[in-house]
Amino acid sequence: MPATGNTRKTLRRGAVAAAALPLLIGALASCGYGSQAAKDDTKASAVPAGAEKLSASEVRIGYFPNLTHATALVGLQEGLIAKELGGTAIKPQSFNAGPSEIEALNGGSLDIGFIGPSPSINGYVKSKGSNLRIISGSASGGVKLVVNPEKIKTLDDVKGKRIATPQKGNTQDVAFLNWISQKGWSVDPESGKGDVSVVRTDNKVTPDAFKQGSIDGAWVPEPTASKLVADGGSVLLDETSLWPDKKFVITNVIVSQKFLKEHPDVVEAVLAGTVKTNEWINANPEKAKASANAKLAAEGGKPLDAKVIDPAWSSILVTDDPLASTLKTESDWAVKAGLIEQPDLNGIYDLRLLNKVLKGAGKPEVSDAGLGAK
Repeated sequence: MPATGNTRKTLRRGAVAAAALPLLIGALASCGYGSQAAKDDTKASAVPAGAEKLSASEVRIGYFPNLTHATALVGLQEGLIAKELGGTAIKPQSFNAGPSEIEALNGGSLDIGFIGPSPSINGYVKSKGSNLRIISGSASGGVKLVVNPEKIKTLDDVKGKRIATPQKGNTQDVAFLNWISQKGWSVDPESGKGDVSVVRTDNKVTPDAFKQGSIDGAWVPEPTASKLVADGGSVLLDETSLWPDKKFVITNVIVSQKFLKEHPDVVEAVLAGTVKTNEWINANPEKAKASANAKLAAEGGKPLDAKVIDPAWSSILVTDDPLASTLKTESDWAVKAGLIEQPDLNGIYDLRLLNKVLKGAGKPEVSDAGLGAK
């Protein structure tokens, strides 16, 4: 599993739970939370009077209300992305699943999005490389196997148990299926049945399913992992430990090729904002954590408890590097699991504007692992 890296930047109960266990069967879907619905949560942001407008009057930016989307949460909350856009307004859109964000991007109602590697691959392959490009990294890590310590005490104890993942073929599902294969166990990728019962469960109901005993554990992103720990779960494995350099892509920044071609100045400005946001998060981790939590509260009505956000936040790295070789590895895992056919990923990255921004900021350029646009 080769990996490229950049500097580490620190970053309810009842029948509903049981009924929700079979949900979300779309292949190569989200690494995020909830249903397929999108939330067009605000009007275009106000811009400073007299500020110079770029080539577009507004840019529509999608993200998930997840801590693994810390760059988006903090960048929007602190105005760090808006500052780079001058007179071009931001119209943010909150999504709960990858397919809906990809649909919005491909349908022309979204310009730029923060999203996981599996939906990025799926969207690129389905359009035969014509609709999107990955233009930056955003986050690494923040994925854990959390279990009921009374039922599972060792990694070998996972065999025969019911373990949740967010969605069939999503980033965590693929990683868990690969881990199962490496243990020498067998699971049917479509049904999730086998030596381990892989239960595809909406992350919103996973904590309730866990408390009810409907599942014995979950391979999930933050903050769901830390919510399970707060409910009595134990971290059996941090996926970070399985990767060289302890890094793997969990969130990318993607763009519509049409928007990139027509408004490269806007895309460059957004990337300047994400680079400065990641730098600010690294320099101000406690302030950044509070900022992300404030944005989550605005999205969901209440902030995360300290016992959830503190361990969740510390396990996530923000990074400008897309960690391109790890995306290729995750794609290979999906092929190995039988979820997809071997995809042609050549051209999925276009890091030219990001590397321009990084060079201008005196930072090292990042690699596309040979998968860049020509």
